[in-house]
Amino acid sequence: MNDETALVVTADFITPPVDDPYLFGQIGAANSLSDVYAMGGRPLTCLNLVGFPSSELGAEVLHGIVEGALSKITEAGAVLAGGHTTDDEEPKFGLSVTGVVHPQKYWRNAGARVGDILILTKPVGSGVIFNANLKNWVSDAALAECLQTLTTLNKRAAEILADFEVHAATDITGFGLAGHALEMAQGSAVAVEIDTGAVPIMSEALAMYEKGVSTGVNAANRALIEAFVHFEKELPIWHQEIFVDPQTSGGLLVSVPAMQGEQVLRALRDGGVEEAQQVGCVKARAGEAFLVFV
Repeated sequence: MNDETALVVTADFITPPVDDPYLFGQIGAANSLSDVYAMGGRPLTCLNLVGFPSSELGAEVLHGIVEGALSKITEAGAVLAGGHTTDDEEPKFGLSVTGVVHPQKYWRNAGARVGDILILTKPVGSGVIFNANLKNWVSDAALAECLQTLTTLNKRAAEILADFEVHAATDITGFGLAGHALEMAQGSAVAVEIDTGAVPIMSEALAMYEKGVSTGVNAANRALIEAFVHFEKELPIWHQEIFVDPQTSGGLLVSVPAMQGEQVLRALRDGGVEEAQQVGCVKARAGEAFLVFV
């Protein structure tokens, strides 16, 4: 390590919404590793954080979770250095991740500038997809698409974005697109404008909201943003819910100079981040709203 390298340490601990142990571990690991990618960093070492009901589930389930996590840790180019397991009422899994980043290229979730454009690298909607799946309302194809999104690392997106000027970045997780975009806007003292028609949405997610499905987090997420958000475009409430849908292992939301926007999108898509979309722009605040949906 030299004076051009800074350490970043993150930890995340979730209950991935799947029954398959291997997928459970993959999703939990991808979600945890994302925190380092959202800072422009590179993961180096990981420690398992496990809550496990050993009296109810066999050791093979725990082994499957760790095996799934290890597959994503290895894909990230990091190593698993150990971890800690505690007895719990339900399975929970995550990682404490140590990574490195150049101190002059460290991405924060503040720093967006007026005139920037916003790019999102993954579609949203996993929260409602999983809840609707409990009712057997989601097709196999839509569920498979959702799982593929959740188990895809933000590694490639972060590597490509590192070649450009990133003013602010965050990953979209439990607070939903609106919550994390609001955090970026407030931290940057700007207004973030989201194009509702441009946001990539997972297959069948909007249909599930229209049918009345939601999550246990949507109401809390909406309460967090309601004093700071304005909908210029009239949308039914069920459609608005997609913007507060809680994500697990969501994509990166980045603020980049408008003059680089087209080049950034082309590089992401050519590099395999095919669902990357320009979803909005950064403007000067005019009034109380930090977050405007158009």
